[in-house]
Amino acid sequence: MAGEKVYFKLDFNIHEGKLATFEQTAKTMIDGTKKESGALGYEWFLSEDRKSCRLLETYANADAMLAHMNETVVRELLFLMSCATLRASAIFPAAARIAAMLARAWAINSRLARTVSSASVPVAR
Repeated sequence: MAGEKVYFKLDFNIHEGKLATFEQTAKTMIDGTKKESGALGYEWFLSEDRKSCRLLETYANADAMLAHMNETVVRELLFLMSCATLRASAIFPAAARIAAMLARAWAINSRLARTVSSASVPVAR
């Protein structure tokens, strides 16, 4: 598994009037990912009507994919989701280790997001 490449496919529907913001955020993500040694491919394909986009990602192995998930560039994905709706995703190979790693990473990020949100909202007593 250590040497097995990991592939992601993500499809987005771009919200009306948000194309420029989507493209700028994607550019930021591309620039950041280019600096990651384990990222072998990070390709964005915009549809002819410019209403949808496909992102294809390739990582050297599961450890490289996890390293990417811990980079600041992935935080841009949260901003990207304000510009587009993720309508499909896939991970190849669908190995148990990768699924477990992703589940842990998303659980940590979700707890952090809830902690930040609850810390910024005053609680009435």
